[in-house]
Amino acid sequence: MTSALWAPWRMAYIAGAPTSGCLLCDKPREENDRANLLLSRGPLTYTIMNLFPYANGHLMIVPYRHCADLNQLSPEESLEIMQAAQRSVQILRQAFKAEGFNVGFNLGRAAGAGIIDHLHLHVVPRWVGDTNFMPVLADTKVMPEYLGICYEKLHPFFQEQGR
Repeated sequence: MTSALWAPWRMAYIAGAPTSGCLLCDKPREENDRANLLLSRGPLTYTIMNLFPYANGHLMIVPYRHCADLNQLSPEESLEIMQAAQRSVQILRQAFKAEGFNVGFNLGRAAGAGIIDHLHLHVVPRWVGDTNFMPVLADTKVMPEYLGICYEKLHPFFQEQGR
């Protein structure tokens, strides 16, 4: 018996038309935080859920200023990014009971960056045993929860702790 795993939401990523401008510059300007999965705004950075996550609760911390080079960040931007990462880890531990984290920048296409012109820090929650045969055998990730539900779980934690 053959079975199929349907993930039609991935087609938007695979076949999506290129957009003009910078997605990471545009999203905070739209001021539609729920639709854009934007969880928190600081003076220099914002925290947003990844629309095409590696795992449930995958967040990105993004400077408002368009910048592709890590060395172009101001000391204030660097500090705020790290403080937001610390806060995000704490919230993901509370909200999702995350047991570990992958935190980092993908700088350049060779490093796996999907958006190469506007740097952003990934915070990916992990759990013991969260890898399974799907990524290994089928190059497929199984996401156990819709992004909207993840947003609803995380949003109150970000609002409660303020910025």
